[in-house]
Amino acid sequence: MTSQFKNYIAGEWRESSEAADNVNPSNTRDIIGQYARATAADAERAIEAARAAFPAWSRTSPQVRHDILKKVGDEILARKEELGQLLAREEGKTLPEGIGEAARAGQIFLFFAAETVRMAGEKLPSVRPGIDVEITREPVGVVGIITPWNFPIAIPAWKIAPALAYGNTVVFKPADLVPGCAHALSEIIVRAGIPEGVFNLVMGRGSVVGDAFVRHAHVDAITFTGSVPTGRKLAATCIENMKKFQLEMGGKNPLVVLDDADLGTAVECAVNGAYFSTGQRCTASSRLIVTEGIHDKFVDAVTERLKSLVIDDAVKQGTHIGPVVDQSQLDQDLSYIKIGQEEGAKLVYGGELLNRENPGFYLAPALFTEVKNSMRVAREEIFGPVATVTRAKSYDEALELANDTMFGLAAGVCTTSLKYATHFKRNSEAGMVMVNLPTAGVDYHVPFGGRKGSSYGPREQGSYAKEFYTTVKTAYTLPG
Repeated sequence: MTSQFKNYIAGEWRESSEAADNVNPSNTRDIIGQYARATAADAERAIEAARAAFPAWSRTSPQVRHDILKKVGDEILARKEELGQLLAREEGKTLPEGIGEAARAGQIFLFFAAETVRMAGEKLPSVRPGIDVEITREPVGVVGIITPWNFPIAIPAWKIAPALAYGNTVVFKPADLVPGCAHALSEIIVRAGIPEGVFNLVMGRGSVVGDAFVRHAHVDAITFTGSVPTGRKLAATCIENMKKFQLEMGGKNPLVVLDDADLGTAVECAVNGAYFSTGQRCTASSRLIVTEGIHDKFVDAVTERLKSLVIDDAVKQGTHIGPVVDQSQLDQDLSYIKIGQEEGAKLVYGGELLNRENPGFYLAPALFTEVKNSMRVAREEIFGPVATVTRAKSYDEALELANDTMFGLAAGVCTTSLKYATHFKRNSEAGMVMVNLPTAGVDYHVPFGGRKGSSYGPREQGSYAKEFYTTVKTAYTLPG
């Protein structure tokens, strides 16, 4: 019998009129479970429950919020292998990556548990004699959380944890493609003792549930991670309804490799950043910009490294790269590989479908050379195991190429020169910059976010999260 999984609304696990199979991309015969798909009416019930719960929750002691979030973090860490297995099975990350992501989710909850008791304000003298001024932060209200499929437990964690820590109530819609981790996380939050209505899980289609969140008058803020087209539509609707919103919408991230780079370091940065997690990371370094002196050696070394990688079932020991998440994403990847060839880029490795023991969405990692920055494969986010190499004559040209993009999430440089590393950090038009490190891979206690078309609104993660999840109040007092 296939397990049935329900939504969590107003303190109860509730069935819906529709459900969908959660399919393992490593083995499409493996159905993880059937997960409820909420209706617009379900979403409205969740929103109203969150609104009703907000006054009490927003005024709870920080210790109450601390204790609940700490319980969540502790249970996630205690079960990280089990949760990592579920993640690898439903999304296609390798098992070590899945376990690592689960651990990160636990660490995020523990960080924000501590943030509940670190909230500070200011007390200032007024320019008017005898008057006191206090500046404090208060929760925004009901927060609608819409998360993507590529990090099915970490991204929900880094949105839910600060929302609750700062006294907001939550309506949470995970990606329809990966409800399993979201449901497991929700069960943990419920077991930790979250009061009725404070947290609500509403699984289903974005066009139904997400749209209800964005349009409902009683949702005060929306935090969204997903595609650029969806983010733009969401922003327009939020502005129309005067909601606070925060968008993370992807990247086309450059990794610059200079002549003086350590070749081994550069190859590992490129392969890890571009291809691990099947390239399905908004921080993936899908544009490799390489100066002439090292170009040929770098391409040869990356090609040899790709030949050594094992592409197989995500939960199988020894797998380096799992499958693409589903047929739709696989079709998109294959389409871009064809586009690259038609544009005149040279496919030097990979790009073909692979057969494995079980039916799945397996694709050999693809590497293009002779790529111009004007080509679609160099400008549009592919979101798969596909990387392009563009030749640059000098550091200055490489920097110019790196910045010539509508995106600005992450950027990297491989060099042994302090001069170039320092200059790149200052002049890269990206929200996050890595030197001799993969562009994909960030810490949980520091800000995450980008510029240009990648991000809009305050940063996520770390103490900077309070900029979105709280609002500032200035109070004046004339002592009586």
